[in-house]
Amino acid sequence: MIGLDTNILVRYFTHDQPAQTTLVLEVMDSLTPAKPGFISLLVLVELVWILERFFRTTRLEVAQSLETLMRSKEIVVERTEIAWQALRTFQASNSGFADCLIECCGRAAGCEYTLTFDQRASKTTGMRLLR
Repeated sequence: MIGLDTNILVRYFTHDQPAQTTLVLEVMDSLTPAKPGFISLLVLVELVWILERFFRTTRLEVAQSLETLMRSKEIVVERTEIAWQALRTFQASNSGFADCLIECCGRAAGCEYTLTFDQRASKTTGMRLLR
C-alpha cells in the first residue's frame, strides 16, 4: 500500500498541470486491490476544500469525486465507514464536508454530541450549538 497526498488527488481530478497529471495517472493506473493507494481522512478534507475553493467544483461534483475514490477497489480510505457517513450527510445538507466528518468522527468515538459555534453545522450535521 502507498499513501496518496492531497496534491496527487488534485492532479488526478483536475488535470491542471499536464506533466504532474501524467505522472499521477501512471501511479493511479498501477494501483491494484493487492497494492492499493491509501487516503487519510485529512486528505479527503483537504481535497474537498481545494476543489471547492480553488477549482469552484460544485457540491455534486465533489460528492461524485469522493464516491469514485471510496468505491474503488484500488483505494483504501481511512475509516471508510465514517467517510461514507460524512459524505451522505454532506450530500443531504448544506454543511461543509469537514463539519460533516467532524460530527461523524465524534459520533463514532462515542461522543454524546459535538459542540460548535457554527449555526449551519448545528442545524444540518447533528452538532450542538454552544450558546
